[in-house]
Amino acid sequence: MTTAKQAVGFIGVGLMGHGMAKNIVEKGYPLSVMGHRNKKPVKDLVKRGAKEAKSPAEMARNSDVIFLCVTSSLQVEDLIRRADGIKAGAHEGLIIVDCSTADPNSTLALAEELKPLGVRLIDAPLGRSPKEAELGVLNTFVGADKKTLEEVRPILETWAENIIHVGPLGAGHKIKLINNFISLSYAATFAEAFTAAAKTGVPLEKLHEVVSAGGMNSIFFQNMCKWIIGRDPKAHEFTLANCRKDIGYFNQMADAAQLTTVLSSAVQQSYTMALAMGRGDKHMPMLADAVANFNGIDLDKKPKKAKAKARKKPKKK
Repeated sequence: MTTAKQAVGFIGVGLMGHGMAKNIVEKGYPLSVMGHRNKKPVKDLVKRGAKEAKSPAEMARNSDVIFLCVTSSLQVEDLIRRADGIKAGAHEGLIIVDCSTADPNSTLALAEELKPLGVRLIDAPLGRSPKEAELGVLNTFVGADKKTLEEVRPILETWAENIIHVGPLGAGHKIKLINNFISLSYAATFAEAFTAAAKTGVPLEKLHEVVSAGGMNSIFFQNMCKWIIGRDPKAHEFTLANCRKDIGYFNQMADAAQLTTVLSSAVQQSYTMALAMGRGDKHMPMLADAVANFNGIDLDKKPKKAKAKARKKPKKK
């Protein structure tokens, strides 16, 4: 006897969410979706067999599991608490999987709020990029009890190559913020390094060559250089606004734990500066341009070609 697959809801089908939802519906799960600003991914998923939900409450009534893949805890809290939100349509046994990069304190508070309704919340933030989301080979770091994780594991496996159980509720968001702190710090370091190279007359290509041949070479460094050297606009599609949000959440978490955070506080200022320059919608590698421009340098400046002197025609005798 074949067990019927769980009904799945998915809110937030943007750069990461579209690929995840696509893999869920294509692996045979009944799926309902909701978008945010862009309706194009919703239309695509409906063509693939999904249904569009009119509200989070409607989705909650008709789902066994709901995935959230939105910008921050502010959006998660709104989707759960608003008048037509998930709580309004919640039923006992509903599982909410928050794949956003969120504030762990908010996650824990929401879980307590949902518990009397018989609703379980777990956190499963993401690793890798939209490309891997489309291919169904993301990483996810899950904060949950083992029983709930096993209930949702088959759905996670539709879009995740590596499912890492990192601890109880909240642990996923904590480790995601720590992981992002590392990458955001490297991005800020590379941005200043390439600015220093440009300022001191070192060709950017030579700095890339030297780092690529040494111990500091990495996939992340090469992705940064796809923009800094190659000007590929799709290099690491993660906005500077999201970078600033994540490093801010990391510092909030550190403050709550009474940690001294000399480096992360400095890193936060790099992204705050980029947003103050109006670069919030630019991607992470473009932090290098913000740092360079702040220092009066243009990393994309091409050397001017010397104009060929026109030959003078000999005078006729």
